[in-house]
Amino acid sequence: MSTHAPNQARVVPLCPAAAARPTPAAKEPLWRDVVGDVLRRERRAQERTLKDVADAGRISMPYLSEVERGRKEASSEVLAAAAQALGLGLADLLALVQEELARLGGARPAGPRTAAAPVAPVRSLHAARSAPTARYGAAPPVSRQGEVRLAA
Repeated sequence: MSTHAPNQARVVPLCPAAAARPTPAAKEPLWRDVVGDVLRRERRAQERTLKDVADAGRISMPYLSEVERGRKEASSEVLAAAAQALGLGLADLLALVQEELARLGGARPAGPRTAAAPVAPVRSLHAARSAPTARYGAAPPVSRQGEVRLAA
């Protein structure tokens, strides 16, 4: 025989009580939010209007507004145009964004980062050309010499 009332539904919890759940780690900020915050901060520091910067960068004002609010993920071309309209280079804008990310993210946990699959670093372009994929013509030979930096 059942212990609940005949006209009431029986509730069966599907997961443990809320108190037993571990607290989630703080989320890292989204790239588009930080880029938008930096663009808006720079524009306001120069006491310029959204219309002024949009016109100078040849970007639509509603689109620039959405980028500043973190609603749109801007292309590198749009970011370069907005940066130039603010008197910055793209590298300057990205450096400001990096500083903001470091400030918001705080200290990273110590220890090595792990990837889903081990990745062997390429030590030189010569080593990359002699890799198995190069035998099949996947990468054309490089004739220029110099330092190459890749960021992941």
